[in-house]
Amino acid sequence: MTAGQFAEKIGLSPSSLSHILNGRNNPSLDVVMKIHKACSYVNLPWLIYGEGEMEGQPEVFNSGEAGISGVSLFDESAFFTHEGTDERENRKEMASKTPVFVPKEVVREEIKYIEKPAKKITEIRIFFDNGTYETFRPEK
Repeated sequence: MTAGQFAEKIGLSPSSLSHILNGRNNPSLDVVMKIHKACSYVNLPWLIYGEGEMEGQPEVFNSGEAGISGVSLFDESAFFTHEGTDERENRKEMASKTPVFVPKEVVREEIKYIEKPAKKITEIRIFFDNGTYETFRPEK
């Protein structure tokens, strides 16, 4: 089977499969589930972790054309037992003694523009090329 045929079989684009096979991308959980659904003979622990034999009898993760049979991957109670502990006990919220987020005080910055008095012309001097000059003073 070619990579293109395999991509079509599991319902994935050939370019996405190529990126996974070349190591550019890691397969998502969705891709792993598509592979396992299309090839139910592949052991899920081998597919996810690379542990155990590639082919064999799946234990609780048997999927067929009709869907997932047996125990669901998303059913926590099938895999984890609550040994005498009250589940609600671990979910109690406790008030924190100090606030986690303390808002900062608002800092206001004021900019003052100081107007300087306008400059006044007091004298104008014009220099000539013969070394002389004239001075002009405004009338007061």
